[in-house]
Amino acid sequence: MTGTDISEKVHYIGVNDRTTPKFEGLWPLPYGVSYNSYVVCGEDRIAIIDGVEASHAREQIELIKARIGDRCPDYLVINHMEPDHSGAIAALRAEWPDLAIVGNAQTLSMVRGFYGVEGHTITVKDGDTLDLGAATLQFILTPMVHWPETMMTYMTEERTLFSGDAFGCFGALNGAVADTDMDTDRYMPEMVRYYSNIVGKYGAFVQRALKKLADVPVGTICSTHGPVWRQRAAEVVGLYDRMSRYEPLDNGATVVYGSMYGNTARMAEAAAQGLAEAGVRDISVVNASTTDLSFILADIFRHRGLVVASPTYSDGIFPPVGAVLEAMALRGVVGREVALLGSHTWAQQAVKTMGACMEKCGIVPVGDPVVAKQAPTPDILAACREAGAAVGARLRGVE
Repeated sequence: MTGTDISEKVHYIGVNDRTTPKFEGLWPLPYGVSYNSYVVCGEDRIAIIDGVEASHAREQIELIKARIGDRCPDYLVINHMEPDHSGAIAALRAEWPDLAIVGNAQTLSMVRGFYGVEGHTITVKDGDTLDLGAATLQFILTPMVHWPETMMTYMTEERTLFSGDAFGCFGALNGAVADTDMDTDRYMPEMVRYYSNIVGKYGAFVQRALKKLADVPVGTICSTHGPVWRQRAAEVVGLYDRMSRYEPLDNGATVVYGSMYGNTARMAEAAAQGLAEAGVRDISVVNASTTDLSFILADIFRHRGLVVASPTYSDGIFPPVGAVLEAMALRGVVGREVALLGSHTWAQQAVKTMGACMEKCGIVPVGDPVVAKQAPTPDILAACREAGAAVGARLRGVE
């Protein structure tokens, strides 16, 4: 078998994208991204599992032909309709007019809506199966992970789960496909970033999907982004379980701040000093004006501790910090040890807004907010250090 052979019957036919600067036009891709697709060759029939983004359709067709030769694929199974996976549908149907499109009712409605493709479709329900000949595909509906039509496809004979976007991550594949053939450490932080950015809002639905999979013996996970997981499959499922319960991954801390003229920045730095003095070793200090929200969210999902510092701006919160808190509340982040720092010149509003966000998230801050009027005095900076130390004490208490 070659590096793209998952098994004798399952083969990788995905592509890399090292050109697109931002995923969904929002999330930076410094290491690129892969659009994973697979072909399952049964004794009697052939199924393609998921497609690729439209600009890579020709490349995927050539990969399919290189794998199956002059045979025609019988089925295109669509686990997820987002265009980075469904963009090749029209091209695949044009290449093989008899290709049957397999999906649930919501999927097939989206196929019509996005691409105007109709006819020769197979509607599947939860638990339905498709026999390819000594290769059985079972369909597991997992709505809202992270679109309403999402499902997974399980190949029973080989205990292989085609999981759609679940268990995926940012980062193009560099030669190898399976985790057994590469150093996957670089992909784990990108999985946290992918989850926090894309899937984070839907933790309750991820939990429902994991419960459905609890009794399914999974040996290999073939997601639509990132490596094929074998060696670390259980670890990856465990990571998704923790993140979807909004459980922090470590007892580190994120200090996120915005600052116009450096005063609030000094307060944030003082809080970071307090965290360090309390024994916290993993501390991320991020300027919300210069650090992309994508990376800040990943830190917030990863760390148990959080310090937020903002000046008042236009009778409200400093917009870049407000965007962080809005994204955090949207995703329902809970279970963090938080300190709030604010500054103002004549009317304090930032701390009020930050407090309202914490209340919305069900988070009770550690101690009262530290507030500076105009420039922070030595006493205010000492209070910021104490606020950081108080968060650090909470973090050390749960180690």
